[in-house]
Amino acid sequence: MQRARNHDETNHQIGGTTCISPYLMLLMLSCFMYLVPFFLKLLHKDCSLARSLTLSFSLIRYTERPGAAMEEAIVLYPSPPIGHLISMVELGKLLLTHQPSLSVHILITSVPYDSGSTAPYIANVAATIPSIKFHHLPTVTLPSTKTNNYEQIIFDVLRLSNPLVREELLSISKNYTVHGLVVDVFCWAALSVAKELNIPGYHFSSSGAGILAVFFYFPTIHNTTTKSLKDLKTLLHIPGVPPIPSSDMPTPVLDRDDKSYDYFLDSSRSFPESAGIIINTFESLESRAVKTASEGLCVPNDRTPPIYCIGPLIATEGHKNDGGTRNGAALECLTWLDSQPVEEMKLALPMRESESGFVSAAEVEERVRGLMESEEGKLIRERTVGMKIAAKVASSEGGSSRVALSKLVESWKDK
Repeated sequence: MQRARNHDETNHQIGGTTCISPYLMLLMLSCFMYLVPFFLKLLHKDCSLARSLTLSFSLIRYTERPGAAMEEAIVLYPSPPIGHLISMVELGKLLLTHQPSLSVHILITSVPYDSGSTAPYIANVAATIPSIKFHHLPTVTLPSTKTNNYEQIIFDVLRLSNPLVREELLSISKNYTVHGLVVDVFCWAALSVAKELNIPGYHFSSSGAGILAVFFYFPTIHNTTTKSLKDLKTLLHIPGVPPIPSSDMPTPVLDRDDKSYDYFLDSSRSFPESAGIIINTFESLESRAVKTASEGLCVPNDRTPPIYCIGPLIATEGHKNDGGTRNGAALECLTWLDSQPVEEMKLALPMRESESGFVSAAEVEERVRGLMESEEGKLIRERTVGMKIAAKVASSEGGSSRVALSKLVESWKDK
């Protein structure tokens, strides 16, 4: 009996590890076979549970590979027009100057109207900067509508693209550690997808701190009146910027009954929910707006996320047919501007629109000549030169914009 017991123990000791009894294995297998049908029925009955479990398993698989050193990535999501795409590409280039090992992924959507071809520009960037990768999302089908409101169409396309964005983010996460999803003002709906996937979501304001202050404060304006801005006929006192006549607010938000008004309101409400806001400006250029927004005065009843002033971002190369040429020939007004003694003044001047809604070359020339030849123009030129110097300082090593960029990248480690 003693020999038999020793023989049994010997059979169950292999390499110092105790083996499971065959009887116990059979019992465990029976329990497993019993539970599997029940578990499958539960998943079939509760699809949300199935999706949640699938998402959890996917995230564990994609983001927690033990021992696998995954490349770091950031995903940029611009709205379809070429101007928004170029701004995001320039942001991607800037991030690469600070962290060359980063992989920049840009999501591309399309709209059901002619917004201009982006293919040549995308092909050029992809060929010259391998670290920037473009992902073309499938075209979504819009519900039948008779609207000609381009802003509403863009918002609808981007909102309906959320499932596609989710799939693309999961696909990218298979091979990369995704530090964040950066969206522009039209793509705000994708922030909910980023939150679902536990990816930090950032806003990118390419228009500067002044317009950011306006969007920050827009929900407050909405809550203080029931009238449309076009009918309000008053000055809007927005923290950080000079008083604005209500009728001078952006066209899409003038009519309270317009669907685009609702979309921009929702977009503005999403700013406090983001992990941070990246702005194409530098602190000394818009010191008042930056200070006011950073201190939370534009969002009196909500949090203000961290603000990163990383500008100025200036396109180093443009779209080959982005308005600078017509049928391959340089436009006369732009040639004239380029020949003037002040280099890249980049000033905003009041312009009179024609009946077609465009500004003529003659109008541009008249306004610029007035700027160049008047005493007021001389003062503006001097101030512009000073700002140009300040921009170089901000972008140099140790400058405010370089410091803000470093803080942005450093914040990824804390997420």
